Amino acid sequence: MIIEHIAMYVNDLEAARDFFVKYLGGRSNDGYHNKITDFRSFFISFDDGARLEIMTKPELQDHNKPLNRTGYAHIAFSVGSREKVDELTKQLNTDGYEVVSGPRTTGDGYYEACIVVIEGNQIEITI
Repeated sequence: MIIEHIAMYVNDLEAARDFFVKYLGGRSNDGYHNKITDFRSFFISFDDGARLEIMTKPELQDHNKPLNRTGYAHIAFSVGSREKVDELTKQLNTDGYEVVSGPRTTGDGYYEACIVVIEGNQIEITI
């Protein structure tokens, strides 16, 4: 069994798509728009076959997203090397994204950085 895709709602669909394409090498489809409900989405595909569906629709509830909460905590992206983790973390920080931890080696041996990127949601960059 494999995870087919992960989905997340966002307010700014195009900005979310552009982030995953620019920084993480994703490839976006042309998008989907249901004109009756005004639901819109993009599927972002990554080299290993993983896919992320980003979606929006009118009147989304956008609650506060503290980092320490129940539910999904982050999406982790492997960039292949310690140097690439450092480079991407520096670039994201330079571009105004909040680095909340790292780059560092965690107690369980991961070399990672955690960054708040899209509307209060967190990603992890790892080897």
